[in-house]
Amino acid sequence: MSVTARLEELGIELPDVVAPVAAYVPATVHGDLVYTSGQLPFIAGALPATGKVGAEVTAEDAKGYARTCALNALAAAAAAAGGVEKIGGVLRVGGFVASDVSFTGQPGVINGASEVLGEIFGDAGAHARAAVGVAVLPLDTPVEVEVTFTLA
Repeated sequence: MSVTARLEELGIELPDVVAPVAAYVPATVHGDLVYTSGQLPFIAGALPATGKVGAEVTAEDAKGYARTCALNALAAAAAAAGGVEKIGGVLRVGGFVASDVSFTGQPGVINGASEVLGEIFGDAGAHARAAVGVAVLPLDTPVEVEVTFTLA
């Protein structure tokens, strides 16, 4: 099944590529890989929440934001590669969770990104991953995700 067909089957519409907030590009192609910059959970140009997970933001909400980050990453990768059908799978996900000092559920939050990529790519969505708790992220976002994709 094509990536486009799978997205349609899942009812997922990829967002527009989020414009960089600093001096970088959203994604770059090198050889048979596409590396995305860290993607924030922008929806229609705005962050849905700010703050620390485990304090101002619930883990469940943050998991949804990680899913949004992954879809933003796929959109950026597709734009850099020349279309979503050029994306063959997922190699690695790096997830960052702005965490309250007592919050230790970072892996569960980043599952939001991993799960949606698995739904889209099936076996080709299986990937290596890091889920890291940090003190603060750009714009006080609760979650940031970067993805390395393989080309088809």
